Amino acid sequence: MSVRYDDVIGPLRTAYEGSAKRRDVSGKAPWKLAEREAFLNRLKRQGCRRVLEIGAGTGQDSAYFQENGLEVVAVDLSPAMVALCREKGIEARAMDFLSLDFAPGSFDAVYALNCLLHVPNSDLPAVLDAIYALTLQRPRTRANR
Repeated sequence: MSVRYDDVIGPLRTAYEGSAKRRDVSGKAPWKLAEREAFLNRLKRQGCRRVLEIGAGTGQDSAYFQENGLEVVAVDLSPAMVALCREKGIEARAMDFLSLDFAPGSFDAVYALNCLLHVPNSDLPAVLDAIYALTLQRPRTRANR
């Protein structure tokens, strides 16, 4: 029997709903802070302005990007997590990876840290295609590789 993304959405939402407040006050591991900063620096070098964070959790990373001049939209499975994002002044929506309700090309970049691991291998290509469709898909140059 193969697990599908639709099978994991409900249990994931329940698990994250119950831990939203605790996660909001917990610190980030140093390696996560370094990854976030490296991503921001890359976006700035490429002139990116509008970013979608998927699996945004409580919005700690989205807030960081917003504080550094980016226009951010955050999405998460958990309405409780989305509410905490909104409390930080972040535009946030509750949705899953296969129901990203944005027009193609709406974002310069997409940030995802520790969330795609929840997608079963059989559904990962569809999820990555859905995410890619949301980017402006600029031609690749040496500067943005």
